[in-house]
Amino acid sequence: MTSPGDQNRFNEDKASYTVRGSEAPDLEAGVAAIRNVMKTLPARPGVYRMQDARGDVLYVGKARGLKQRVTNYTQVARLSKRLQRMVAQTRSMTIVTTRTEAEALLLEAQLIKRFRPPYNVLLRDDKSFPFILLREDHPFARVQKHRGARRAKGQYFGPFASAGSVTRTLNALQKLFLLRSCSDSFFANRSRPCLLYQIRRCSAPCVGRIEQAAYAELVDDAKSFLAGKSTGVQAKLGKAMADAAEAQDFELAAVYRDRLRALTYIQGSQTVHAEGLGDADIFALACNAGQMCIQAFFIRGGQNWGHRAFFPAHTNDVPEDEVMTSFLVQFYEDMPPPKRILVDRDLLEVELLTEALSERAERKVAIERPQRGDRKKLVDQASRNAEEALERRLAEGTTQGKLLRELADTFELLDPPKRIEVYDNSHIMGTNATGAMIVAGPEGFRTNAYRKFNIKSDITPGDDFGMMREVLERRFARLEKDDPDRSSGEWPDLLLIDGGKGQLSVVCEIMENAGVHDIPVVGIAKGPHHGRDGREVFHLPNGREITLPPNAPLMFYLQRLRDEAHRFAIGTHRAKRAKSLTTSTLDEVPGIGPNRKRALLMHFGTARAVKGAALEDLERAPGISKAMARQLHDYFHPRG
Repeated sequence: MTSPGDQNRFNEDKASYTVRGSEAPDLEAGVAAIRNVMKTLPARPGVYRMQDARGDVLYVGKARGLKQRVTNYTQVARLSKRLQRMVAQTRSMTIVTTRTEAEALLLEAQLIKRFRPPYNVLLRDDKSFPFILLREDHPFARVQKHRGARRAKGQYFGPFASAGSVTRTLNALQKLFLLRSCSDSFFANRSRPCLLYQIRRCSAPCVGRIEQAAYAELVDDAKSFLAGKSTGVQAKLGKAMADAAEAQDFELAAVYRDRLRALTYIQGSQTVHAEGLGDADIFALACNAGQMCIQAFFIRGGQNWGHRAFFPAHTNDVPEDEVMTSFLVQFYEDMPPPKRILVDRDLLEVELLTEALSERAERKVAIERPQRGDRKKLVDQASRNAEEALERRLAEGTTQGKLLRELADTFELLDPPKRIEVYDNSHIMGTNATGAMIVAGPEGFRTNAYRKFNIKSDITPGDDFGMMREVLERRFARLEKDDPDRSSGEWPDLLLIDGGKGQLSVVCEIMENAGVHDIPVVGIAKGPHHGRDGREVFHLPNGREITLPPNAPLMFYLQRLRDEAHRFAIGTHRAKRAKSLTTSTLDEVPGIGPNRKRALLMHFGTARAVKGAALEDLERAPGISKAMARQLHDYFHPRG
């Protein structure tokens, strides 16, 4: 798969055409723009992008023959209402030809994830999945959780459905194989075993408690286990425990016993039994009330590594098999496919999809719809999970919709809000000040829309009003720049501020200065007993104050919003503070690298002592030349 910025393998076959037609928002203008493009279209495989008058991408499609496929959009009577709306907005097209239709399918998925067009089926939850990485760039391999680009040398095992499932497996692996999880720098500077050795979760190779050959054997056992060969590992541990007991080395026998228990725990925690399946992903789709859910099971080495429900967007009037195909291509756009993919339905373009994913994986990938046996049972189980997840989603949506309607009535909003932004600040005596924004709506918390703000201006320490002013000024300046006509859905329908009348007046002043007069603002402050009785006071710009019964569902909902903003702000502040604790004023001095920094700190004790040292003292520091001492002294004592 090529990245958005690197399409070299398409260059020799690529041709791009951009033709702009009339910008009147009607069907005839859209058809005219498409016909204009058709004059130069080749009958080759490729990808086409439909764009509106502003150049925003409306739809990305692929075709075996571009000319024939694009011609279909001019036959308006045969199009669905959804596609007719799309054609009516189309004012230009961009065409990219490819060598094969499989390449076009892969490029289509890449562009859909890049542009997120409103008329394409979208994989909403496109966060990267966590893996277990066995790093082999060190004599003593390290096991760790990994997410993101796979650049480190080693073997990757996954994907896991969640960070929690990775953590549980890692904990069991540490008990079972005693592999180190520490960083290389921590490993290199140990003089005695750490706590993990004391609680029997590491073999302490850092201080020589295990030979390299014996440690390599543990690594090989871990690879075998993660590859699904747990039976051999279990037999090996059982024999070692019996041998230790026979030799009356009961302490060693207890160690092997605990490791066997860890292995049994992992085997017993499998809610999906897939022995003999090897590496496979299982997908099933459920549809109800116009919404769809796709349930995924991840099987690696015959072991269940978790499951997750996905709720693709823009699925109205789209056939279910088309939704499943589009989902699979986007899902594997940045993740390697397994050898086998099991689905619950026949797919129209299964041969093309198989070819594309095999090209993506650089090996054969099989897509199957099992009809009987254990594999059919697994697919049926995924189908039941999909139906149950969709039912929960619909029930939550009904409850959420009721809460938002009640919120609109309580605060006299015109409509239930689709986007609520909640703001909070965090600092300690003004240091490491950060602002935070969380977003919620009918679908719940939208974590991918959360934003953090490092306070940049020179604000008096502890000035919460000044911090809120900077955060909101930056937020609305960005909105005005990126979306002046409010067409993207990124503008809030309600601002919820953690604070009372003072914070609310600052926010209203900022909104007035920004020329924003139509976004409601509500301040939430603790009641007269500082929230101990569960009551909050809600402040409105007109001076009105509202209180809700402590057991009201709307009260719980608003408190949950406020608490989520507070949690995110605190987490952002702590991360910034932790980073600042590892930095030093010496890092800012030109020519001072890690070795000189270490020598200075070992000699003077602290960075503050280095800063206040006389030139003669600096010259006596080991590893510091006279020229470097002069440079260092001049940096901290500039001449006026």
